[in-house]
Amino acid sequence: MTASLLVRAGLLYTGHREIEGGWVLARDGMISEVGSGDAPPASEVIDASNCVAVPGLVNAHDHMYQWATRGYAPDGTLFEWLRALYPVWARIDADIVRVAARAAISRLLLSGCTLSTDHHYVFPRGRPGIFDALVDTARELGLRFHPCRGSMSLGESKGGLPPDSVVEDEDAILADTEATIKRYHDPEPGSMCRVAVAPCSPFSVTPELMKESASLARRHGVRLHTHLAETLDEQRFCLERFGRRPLELMEDVGWTGEDVWYAHGVHLNDAEVDRIAEARTGIAHCPSSNMRLGAGACRVADLVGAGARVGLGVDGSASNEDANIAVEIHQAIYLARARAAMLGDETARRGLDARGAWGLATKGGAECLGREDCGTLEVGKCADIALFRVDDLAHAGVADRLAGLALAPPSRAAIVIVNGRVVVFDGRLLTADEDEIAREIAATSARLAG
Repeated sequence: MTASLLVRAGLLYTGHREIEGGWVLARDGMISEVGSGDAPPASEVIDASNCVAVPGLVNAHDHMYQWATRGYAPDGTLFEWLRALYPVWARIDADIVRVAARAAISRLLLSGCTLSTDHHYVFPRGRPGIFDALVDTARELGLRFHPCRGSMSLGESKGGLPPDSVVEDEDAILADTEATIKRYHDPEPGSMCRVAVAPCSPFSVTPELMKESASLARRHGVRLHTHLAETLDEQRFCLERFGRRPLELMEDVGWTGEDVWYAHGVHLNDAEVDRIAEARTGIAHCPSSNMRLGAGACRVADLVGAGARVGLGVDGSASNEDANIAVEIHQAIYLARARAAMLGDETARRGLDARGAWGLATKGGAECLGREDCGTLEVGKCADIALFRVDDLAHAGVADRLAGLALAPPSRAAIVIVNGRVVVFDGRLLTADEDEIAREIAATSARLAG
């Protein structure tokens, strides 16, 4: 018999419906059957009747290297925070990135995340192997991965925000990006690694690099990602330097469409919300980071109502200090309601309920990353499943189990399955030693700080 895995849950949430006593059968990393009641035989069976099973969570924006620089500039705005951290990040190398990624990915897996992107844009001169370290670490720990080859080319001497010491030559960026795509990008269904092209932001790259990057990405059929409309400082920078609002600048350089997703999208006007939805461009909403840096609140209800693709991201742990995507579900609900209340908008307050927030963290994130084979528990989709206990002290007796898990986010998942492989069981990471990772990141963070 083909290797198979049967997962039984007290409640199965497929992304479209809720099944009491539901089960999922996986074969060769894909879902072959979903049902309730009597189940077919399998070579491995997991009985999790004390759990709610949901599609594996999707992290649509992150900077994993930042796990080594948590707690810096705790009260700074985005630009203040970046200026404090750029000199520290200039000292990273492949080993630091590997250790930081091990910590970030472990935490993501433990929170129920099965698919994550990573926007890496710092490549100090003479420090090879950084991107390779990211890909190797995700493969080692068992995470489905969409690493982004990011870049910065507009240094302070040319009017940008980052110091010249952390920017790269644009021709070198494009050449290395193309080589990275050829080496690591797998476009096939069920792929464990896909590469995206991701110049960092309007204040750290030139419009010329944005145009060339878009052309390169589309020649190779890969997706495009960047930060956009995160803060009012960014908006002022774009207006002063380019005479354009951030989204207008993106439209000028060809950065809209189904193959593009932005991080943040906080400062958008009504017309821009509609244009993003019409172009089917994605937004990765990062509520904890936006609150930590005082950036503002993304117009999630408005974007979803307009038909835009919206996912959730933990963002870098230097502006979040954690990588728990389940917590972002909770934060997204509360931030949307707080924003609506301050604006006196009752319709918007009701526009993001618990199930809508679960949708952002699953199907919405998968859509941002262009994954038609992820984000729901359906036949033919990837066997990526997260299970959360509802018999523990935090959740036992809650009337609405799915809403309860959103309103009281669990510190970690009970079981996590990626590609039909169990990587977390009984709240414990199976693919690495959590205590060893903690010791490594503590030593590495201290070394980098010094």
